Amino acid sequence: MARSPRSLAGQVVAITGGARGIGRATAAALIGHGARVAIGDIDGELAERTARQLGAGTLGLALDVTDRGSFEGFLREIEGRLGPLEALINNAGIMPIGPFAQESDDTARRIVDVNLHGVMLGTKLALERFIPRGRGHVVNVASAAGKVGFAGGATYCATKHGVVGLSEALRAELRGTGVEVSVVIPVVVRTELGSGLPETRLFKSVQPEDVAARIVEALRLRLFDVYVPRSLAAIVRMQALLPRRLNEAFVRLIKADQVLARPDPRARAAYEARVRAALTGPEATARPGERV
Repeated sequence: MARSPRSLAGQVVAITGGARGIGRATAAALIGHGARVAIGDIDGELAERTARQLGAGTLGLALDVTDRGSFEGFLREIEGRLGPLEALINNAGIMPIGPFAQESDDTARRIVDVNLHGVMLGTKLALERFIPRGRGHVVNVASAAGKVGFAGGATYCATKHGVVGLSEALRAELRGTGVEVSVVIPVVVRTELGSGLPETRLFKSVQPEDVAARIVEALRLRLFDVYVPRSLAAIVRMQALLPRRLNEAFVRLIKADQVLARPDPRARAAYEARVRAALTGPEATARPGERV
């Protein structure tokens, strides 16, 4: 029997990478449902400004998802000011793209640290709170790149596959504890991170608000795998049944193989420049801190 939707009114929800893009849109959607929201971002000033713009008592705090002390302090301050945490949305991420053989070791480490280890770290810290209480919800924002490997984004795809696998394992591990896990799998999202990426023949890009609406749905209905758009789920399941050669031919037919391999360099230049700057200092790391 399907469970009835739960109310989010008064629920304390934390969002990483929340100052812009999917994070900001999700914060706005949750506020609309009466939740008490805190957003964290490596750019603390932008997080505070976004929180003021969102209103409704939203907290905006500095957060480095790769640092345990920063993440622990983020969650501690939220609980001290808003009350017990009910949900954590792991949204922060970066996506520098290009040929794998030309990717520097520093770039690869940073992608893994932010996109995968940051999710693992935040989830561990949330579970320290959720499991003793017998309730709580972790939402991990992954990507269609967590289901298929795309040329031009090998390390990014590896991290997204990791987020999907982590979520699958946690779903099994946490069964019966009262703690819920969701994994959100969107196609290209029209944020700064998705700038300059071409469309496929089958799926058009989606807006941050589309992803936000599905995250809210995941929280209210306790859904596990959440695809954006919904029709992506059928394609992923079909591909799992196809022989490899047919699967790869299908990907080429809809031009999905070109999404990360052939971006518009001019449209993407500003984002990629900020990603490169991130490798030289901690502040710039999450200026591209959105997710696709």
